[in-house]
Amino acid sequence: MTFSANARARKPPTLQPRRLSALTQLSFWLVVGSVLALSSAVFVAGVNPVRLSVVGIGFLLAASFTLWLFRRGFPHPTLGAGNLVTLARMALIVSLLAATSGGARPWLVVAVASVALALDGVDGWLARRDDRVSSFGETLDTEVDSAFTVILAASAMVAGTIGPVVLLLALPRYLFVGASWVWPWLKGSLPESLARKVICVVQVIALIALQVPGLIGVLTTPLVLVVSGALLWSFGRDVVWLWRHRA
Repeated sequence: MTFSANARARKPPTLQPRRLSALTQLSFWLVVGSVLALSSAVFVAGVNPVRLSVVGIGFLLAASFTLWLFRRGFPHPTLGAGNLVTLARMALIVSLLAATSGGARPWLVVAVASVALALDGVDGWLARRDDRVSSFGETLDTEVDSAFTVILAASAMVAGTIGPVVLLLALPRYLFVGASWVWPWLKGSLPESLARKVICVVQVIALIALQVPGLIGVLTTPLVLVVSGALLWSFGRDVVWLWRHRA
C-alpha cells in the first residue's frame, strides 16, 4: 500500500451536522409564532394592551394544544416544512383575535385572513412532498381551520356587518364533533372529496368578505344562507356515508 493510499485509509470520517429533534424545532417555532401573532395583531388593530393580551392568551392556548397533540405521537425525526406553514397560519389566525374586541382596521383584517387562506393547502402539499404526513399535521390543520371560521365570524359580528346568523358558517364542524360523542360512528374516516374542500374554501372566503362593513350590503344575509346551505349539504352527505359504512 502506498503512503497516499495509507493516508486516505486513515482519514477520519466526515462529521455530519447534528439535526435538532422535532420537539426542539417545534418549541423554537412556537416562540417565533408568538412573535408573529403579536406583530400581526399590532398590524391589524394597533398597540392596545387588552387586545394584545387576548392574542397572547389565545396563542398560549394554541401552543399548549399543539404540544399536547405532538406528544400523542409524531412519527418523523424532523418537523418538516408543511408543519411550519401550519404553525405560521395558526399564528396569523390567532392574531385576528385582536379584531374580536372592535377597533380593528377592516381591510388589514382582510389582508391577514387572505394570507392565511392562501397558505391553506400549501402545508399539505409540502408534507406530502417531504414525506412528513402525520395525524399530528392533519389534526392540527383541521383545528386551525375550524378556529379560523369562529374567529372570523366573531370579528364580523363585532364589525357590525351581520348578526348571530353568521354562526351558521362557523359552528357546523363543532356540532358535528359534538354529535360524534353521542354517535361514535361519526368518528369514522371519510374519503377524500373535492366538493368538501371547495365548500370549505368558499366558507372562509365568505367570512373574509364579511369583515368590511357595507361591502356586501343587502346581500349579506342571503350570502350566509346560501353558503350555510352548501355546508349543510356537505355535512349531510358525510353523515349519510358514515352511517352506511359504520362498523
